[in-house]
Amino acid sequence: MKGDAKMSENNSDLRLLSLFSGCGGLDLGFEGDFDVLRKSVNENMHPDWAEIESDSMWIRLPKTRFRTIFANDIKPEAKTAWVNYFNRRNIDSSVYNCNSIVDLVKHHSFENKIIPESVDIVTGGFPCQDFSVAGKRKGLNSDKDHNGQFNGESSPTVENRGQLYMWMRNVISIAQPKMFVAENVKGLASLADVKQIIENDFRSIGDDGYLVINARVLHAADYGVPQSRERVIFLGFKKSALTAEALRELSAEVISPKYDPYPKQTHEFNSSEYSLFDGHSISDADELLPPVNLISAFEGLDEPEQSSDKAQQSYSKAKFMGKHCQGQTEVNLNYVGPTIRAEHHGNIEYRRLSAENGGRYKDELNCGMKERRLTLRECARIQTFPDDYEFIIPAQNGEKGLSASNAYKLIGNAVPPLLGYHIAKRLEDNWELYFGG
Repeated sequence: MKGDAKMSENNSDLRLLSLFSGCGGLDLGFEGDFDVLRKSVNENMHPDWAEIESDSMWIRLPKTRFRTIFANDIKPEAKTAWVNYFNRRNIDSSVYNCNSIVDLVKHHSFENKIIPESVDIVTGGFPCQDFSVAGKRKGLNSDKDHNGQFNGESSPTVENRGQLYMWMRNVISIAQPKMFVAENVKGLASLADVKQIIENDFRSIGDDGYLVINARVLHAADYGVPQSRERVIFLGFKKSALTAEALRELSAEVISPKYDPYPKQTHEFNSSEYSLFDGHSISDADELLPPVNLISAFEGLDEPEQSSDKAQQSYSKAKFMGKHCQGQTEVNLNYVGPTIRAEHHGNIEYRRLSAENGGRYKDELNCGMKERRLTLRECARIQTFPDDYEFIIPAQNGEKGLSASNAYKLIGNAVPPLLGYHIAKRLEDNWELYFGG
């Protein structure tokens, strides 16, 4: 196939070290080779992304050069989900380390090299709860420790959850990758001067060894993800690894389109809140496709009672609590989905409300379809996880299983794999431009 031929022309694999990996949304995006809705791919802009058809509705994104050699998260259920899926991609379970990043750094030594030191790229979505608009927004002054427990300290310490990006910084200092990608919620960018503090802390790695360009907010719906979700993306490049021209271009106040490391927008989500920190456009509106709505995202899914997919059978049974509470609204099938949060029980939006609770889908109700919240599979579809990713896993051989409650949280915490793929492909396409052949 053409995709395989193209892969053979690429140079060797690029070794990826993943931090705060969760169930692997960003890891999957960086590796590629997974199914997405055809409507989620702009074939005019990326014709080579659509060379492998699964069927008329789905296409399989090509593999990238990135290969995950190390993954990490403190949650055993995250490891369960990650290992169950990535084992089928011939990645050994030993790759996943289930310790806090603080402990990884503390226990790494010359004799005990836990952290790989020969990597090309480090990725990580450091904990976002303390920066989220939906949370308490304590930011760098979080009162939780690196294991997510209340620290009991009267003042914040460097091991607080809100400062775990500094431990990601330490891992980068140990691994010395050519570049790194860090992501977080949009709310971080509007919390005092946190964005600038984090950028400057990353720049100081190895005595000003990394060029960190201005972070940008990317809206997932602008990249074919059927969801209103915004993430701030930090990119850093090892100065000594860059070519002289790349260092000059990436250091410019306005980076030229050729060297711009951020992916080009492919879909047009009509949101007045969409913004770039550096103030210049990255898209050509004439080429853009309309956003992917939930009708498309849910195509082919049976109702839970008729489905053989355990993730489609599973949904929160929490009762309706009135529209004044979070998560009590019914999704609009003609629009992109809401931001999938790391929640369960009463905070998962409704796929369908009853007539007495204000449901708008009269035809469905008249056909006997009942009021219910979004299923795990529907949430996963909104996040662009492929249908072969399992989110209900029984405990076996002494290993922890994965419940619906934990699965909702893992899905909501993840980076949409398709958004990750856009970031990865842009970096892959420019790798030789930045670092030479």
